[in-house]
Amino acid sequence: MNSSSLPSAYFDHIYAADADPWSFESSAYEHAKYAATLATLPRSRYERAFEIGCSIGVLTAQLAPRCRKLLAVDVAQAALEQARQRCANLPQVELQCMQVPDELPSGDFDLIVVSEVGYYWSQADLQRALDWMCGALRGRGHLLLVHWTPEVADCPLTGDDVHVIAHARASDHGLKHLSGQRHTNYRIDIFEAA
Repeated sequence: MNSSSLPSAYFDHIYAADADPWSFESSAYEHAKYAATLATLPRSRYERAFEIGCSIGVLTAQLAPRCRKLLAVDVAQAALEQARQRCANLPQVELQCMQVPDELPSGDFDLIVVSEVGYYWSQADLQRALDWMCGALRGRGHLLLVHWTPEVADCPLTGDDVHVIAHARASDHGLKHLSGQRHTNYRIDIFEAA
């Protein structure tokens, strides 16, 4: 395991080798996880949402109809190019290259989605990101986390590590844990701001 966050070059290398390295477009597992993720959201509509680690935009495109505005970011330009093509007919979606938590958007959000990205951060970066997220949520806004739970050799954290740390940080910031699900290889947790 690493003690520092994985750099953007790591993801550039992955996307150079395979345009869809995690089979987001074709995997039945991914499609079932997306359905469970969207079903977890307590509201049918969000004013301003932020998706961290959008990759090639498969979840982004499914999330977009529920958002008036959706800012989706990733560190890999190759992934963002695919996301731009996929979301070309979704005018509410804005895609940016951004390395959270070193780069952060302005304003506040009523939904922040962290799907399959938290374990790429070091514990310190994850805590910084969570502190910012908790502060950037509007009242009654939602923080949604979804992560693969088996250990991955290159990653500083496991999905379970991410969710345990998120529970503690969210509690410190006064967020309420609304629900949690554990599936065979992933887990989902959702929190609500006061």
